[in-house]
Amino acid sequence: MINILVEFWKLRKKSRPHKTEVMYRIMVLMMLLNQVATMSPRRDISLLLREHSCRSRRIRRNPCFVSSEFSACFHTRNVPLQRRKFAAMLKYSSHSASFVEADEKALIAPFFPIYYNDVYEVNLPPGHRFPIGKYREVRISLQSKIEALSQDEQSRVDCDFRISPLATVEQLITTHDEHYVQRYLNGKMTELENRNIGFPWSLQHVNRTLSSVGGTVAAALSAWEKYCKRHELIQKKKHNRQGSFEDTTHLCWSAHVAGGTHHAFKDYGEGFCIFSDIAVAANVLLQKYPAPALIQQSNNHTQKNQLSTPAIRRILIIDLDVHQGNGNAVLFQGEERVKTFSMQCKANYFSKKEQSDLDIELPVGCRDETYLSTLRFWLKNIENYPFDEDGRSDEVKSNTQKKPFDIIFFQAGVDIHKDDRLGRLSISTGGISRRNQIVFEFAHRMKSPLVICMGGGYPRDEWDPILKAHTNVYWEAHQFLSSLSKER
Repeated sequence: MINILVEFWKLRKKSRPHKTEVMYRIMVLMMLLNQVATMSPRRDISLLLREHSCRSRRIRRNPCFVSSEFSACFHTRNVPLQRRKFAAMLKYSSHSASFVEADEKALIAPFFPIYYNDVYEVNLPPGHRFPIGKYREVRISLQSKIEALSQDEQSRVDCDFRISPLATVEQLITTHDEHYVQRYLNGKMTELENRNIGFPWSLQHVNRTLSSVGGTVAAALSAWEKYCKRHELIQKKKHNRQGSFEDTTHLCWSAHVAGGTHHAFKDYGEGFCIFSDIAVAANVLLQKYPAPALIQQSNNHTQKNQLSTPAIRRILIIDLDVHQGNGNAVLFQGEERVKTFSMQCKANYFSKKEQSDLDIELPVGCRDETYLSTLRFWLKNIENYPFDEDGRSDEVKSNTQKKPFDIIFFQAGVDIHKDDRLGRLSISTGGISRRNQIVFEFAHRMKSPLVICMGGGYPRDEWDPILKAHTNVYWEAHQFLSSLSKER
């Protein structure tokens, strides 16, 4: 046994060894001690020790190598049960230690999962005016652009494509009337109701509708849960790099290549919208991550209860579709935790105008310069005075470090495009790209996770301008996050 310890000690280096090497050496020693104690057949010790330097180099390239090698040492048919338990312990320990490095990289890289629901096909009647095929076209185009990036460029953003799950009834009734939900799901809607929505009822379309909501809910939850994980690790001081993680914690964005159905109300729909995906996602977040009770401290300052998981206190919806987000405006009237900002064409209402927390109307034929300067002004106003009546921000009033908004939804409709069939503005493709950049920069300055939804876009005979504008929203978000990752 003494000889074993001596040989093991000789493996140490003069310089500080890599942390995975340290774990490897400890586990080698544990394995050898276990083999000697149980007097079971073992591999030649000197050979095992000579292999150490080679294995160390492999560990540096692939931390997972540790657990796979030690598992292989023990998982044989004639190994006693106690040694299998010991192997499981080693596997658990090696995963815990060796994945620290992988976790660090995952924490640093911006997070950007992209959900899509074009797998749920709907056969609309011939000549129907809704461009149902755009969702697949946009997703394929976006996926091709991201896959064409080099490995280094792809690694800058933690991005993958995920199929949108179906929303549950429990999620839907956080926002919509249960009787309405059940009538739609079971095909009990009247002909007038279906005509007002704009779609004929079918089981195909039920699944498509549920995925439109479910994808946005999943996108919001994934972004917030990733944010919470990073926040928790910072709190536990597992990664003590001054300022590094604090600056990137909020770069937990997500997207849905669908959704943005902002014309749905509590118990009826209109304008191709049955349920409001953004409203349901916001309410699910509020329900799942409620704000704790505030406590009064001896210094007379109101502070939050310290929780490992951050709570949702305020949500902002930025709606830049050409039409007002009338459904969301009504659904969140009187709800102080959700603020709605809608900027739309003043001559493009197909139903009663509703009151958002902030409504900005633009003239017919509005062009890039007017549109972009207006958007910059109002986002800057929200940034400085986030919907406070007395003109002071929450941070000034409460003297705390509370963020004005915990998460932001971006309804990124492109029916403001000059070539859109239903829009009445004249914004160019480049103008829409600059609009996207303004919103991305705003979310980054606010240090809030961002959830992007598709919104409206209705091509004329030529689909390319609208498809390109839709694709650019997601592509430019990916490139914006990539640029931030590259800067670090």
